[in-house]
Formats: sequence, C-alpha cells, structure tokens
Amino acid sequence: MTTPCLIALGHAQRDRLAYIELRLWFFGSVRRRDLAARYGVQTAAGTRDLKLYQNIAPANMQYDRRAKIYTVTDAFTPAFDFSSARVLTWLSEGFGDNAPVGAGSGLSCSLPQRLTQPNLNTLAQVTRAISQRCPLKITYHSIQNGRSEREIVPFALLDTGLRWHVRAYDRKTAEFRDFVITRIETTQPIPESPLQEHEHPEHDIQWTRVVELELVSHPDQPRPEITCMDYGMVNGILRLQLRAATAGYTLRKWCVDCSPDHSLRGGEYRLWLKDHLTLYGVKNAVLAPGYTVSGQYLHEDSA
Repeated sequence: MTTPCLIALGHAQRDRLAYIELRLWFFGSVRRRDLAARYGVQTAAGTRDLKLYQNIAPANMQYDRRAKIYTVTDAFTPAFDFSSARVLTWLSEGFGDNAPVGAGSGLSCSLPQRLTQPNLNTLAQVTRAISQRCPLKITYHSIQNGRSEREIVPFALLDTGLRWHVRAYDRKTAEFRDFVITRIETTQPIPESPLQEHEHPEHDIQWTRVVELELVSHPDQPRPEITCMDYGMVNGILRLQLRAATAGYTLRKWCVDCSPDHSLRGGEYRLWLKDHLTLYGVKNAVLAPGYTVSGQYLHEDSA
C-alpha cells in the first residue's frame, strides 16, 4: 500500500519517486542522470528527489560513493502499490503520464501487436461522452445489420484483449450492449437529449452482476502442476470474480474449456471451468469455448 506521506506529495513528484523505485526494484540501481534524462530536471532537483525517496524508504537503497550510484538493498520493500500490469507497461513502453511515444524503460521487451486499434478521434469522442454523461449519435457497422444510425449512452470502456468496446445503453433496442469502437464510423454528441433514469449503468444487470468462477487444470492435459504455477493457483484452483458482461470475453481469451465434460481437445485448453452452471444467465457466455445454452446470443454482432 502506498504510504500516506507519498499520497501527500504532488502528482509530478510522486511520479518521479515511483520511477526511482521502479529503477531500483527492476534494474537494481538509479542515478541522478536517469531522472534528468527521463524528466528533464536539473541535477540538484534529481538529488532532492533521491534524498526524499531515501527519507521515505531508508531501507530500500544505499549510495555507492565510488560508483556514484544508488543501489537496491536486500531489505527492499516497495513503498508504492504497483499492479503487475502497470509494471509490465513501464518495462515495455515507459512510465508516467508525460512519457513520449516510444519512451521505453531501456529493457528489451517484445509485445504482440494488436490487430486493431481504435481511431483516437473516435475514442476521444466516446471517452468525453462517458466523462460528461452525454448521449452520442453514432453511425455503426454490425455484422448482422450492416450500417445503421443509433443513439447510445456510453458509460465504460472494455478491453477484451482483442478489441476495444464501449459499454452503452442502446436506445434503438432499449438494451445495454457492447459496441466495438473500430466499427463506429461517425460520432455526434447530443447534449440536448439528456439521460433517462433507466439508461444509467446501475440498471445494467450484466454489468453490475459479478460471477464467481473456479478454474482448474484441464483434466485431459499433462503436467497439471505446471498449469498451477503458470496461473498462480491456490490448492489447484484459480478463483475469478468477473462482471457478467466481461466473463465470456475473458474465458475466450484464456481458452478455458467451459464444456461440462471437459470435452474440448487441443494444447490451448489448459484450463477447465469447474462448474459451467456458474455462467447461467451470462449473456455473452456463448463466447466461452465449449459453452452452449439455447437462447443466448452475443450483442456486439447483433447490435
């Protein structure tokens, strides 16, 4: 947990101190010139930041006078509460709100390229609508219905690992649905058409409902102990709590066999959903490998 004294600092200074901690933690050392190169600060300012970090976490680093470098200690304990995703993003792309494009950490790191990326102008219109709680008139392309005009009330972004969606109330169908952002051709804010009570996200049952899933090593795959290590299982079980609106996407991305009799074959199916009935009522469960329930359908393509 981030210490209270860090929370009291300004955003820019917290960003620099977090950078110091990441350099120590994942590279083993940090110099004043690292701060100067990353943030463009003067040497004196870099020295102050390093001294401040040392005052906050004195056991985390020591100064090597001969090499003129701060090094990590064996007693290192992070002062910041970093998520794994944030650390991996820093290692591959850089750290901080002001990091320029391509400003990586200096560590060689290769990431798979996304096949699709949202148009930033379209994304900006969507995120502004979310922030301002403003309905949008959009031109949208769906596989089933082709090109159509509709009004949506967006409230959240959703990354499925393959595509970016926006979760929104669709006034055309009077339902909450997922819209693939790359399929939005045009956008127009309509502030003169205020939100109605039933269009607020708290009425989206699939979004507010949380499903608890238990995943185990696929019974028909060899070396289940390695699967347990790869997925950080506890007593052979990986427990997930997911929004119902995201469950199908997650299970598809992870290639989880959701058939009741673990009947799917292939090396990609290393996980099995222990109880497929936990997906009952999850509308996008049809995306989950091996899971079929009559009457369920996927909104994103039928929108």
